[in-house]
Amino acid sequence: MVTRDRAIQDDKFKAWPDPRLVRECLKGNEEAWSALVDKYKNLIFSIPVKYGFSPDDATDIFQSVCLELLSQLPNLRNPQALPKWIMQVTAHKCFHGRRQQQRTEVTDPNDPKFEQSTPSRAESILREAEDEQNLRQAVAALPPRCQQLIRMLFFEEPARPYQQVARTLGIAPGSIGFIRQRCLERLRKGLIDAGFS
Repeated sequence: MVTRDRAIQDDKFKAWPDPRLVRECLKGNEEAWSALVDKYKNLIFSIPVKYGFSPDDATDIFQSVCLELLSQLPNLRNPQALPKWIMQVTAHKCFHGRRQQQRTEVTDPNDPKFEQSTPSRAESILREAEDEQNLRQAVAALPPRCQQLIRMLFFEEPARPYQQVARTLGIAPGSIGFIRQRCLERLRKGLIDAGFS
């Protein structure tokens, strides 16, 4: 029962818009801080992964971004800009992390593994991370059953068979296609409403 109550409380905070989450974080609300980090953890972690950092280095960058978020949150003028701020800070830390690695490694510039971080590559990574975050937010805005169905069918590797999805959701296997279509239509509408085309 305590676990279920905790999950409901966590979901409540996750549903809050960024301005409210930021206000609560600034008041010292630990649950709001946890919800804020949980909301953006995939975004933060995805950027160093796209830059080619190892999981350990990506974790270090993630922690560094979270520390900067904690220290700079009071200076954030527009909470609506939080995702872009997070992406910029993470990209900045990736750039500096890559430069630090290049200083400590003896690398031949003619070696095909030698990769300079160009501005166009960085812009591409940020656009991709922003698109992924928009998708995560649109999925999170769906009703719980749609979220679960979409995650099981499209986000898990390998995708679950319909029989297993039906058992998990407690529905008939023959109704999955219809429900999936309705959920995807809601997702498409949410993405369009968010300006994602």
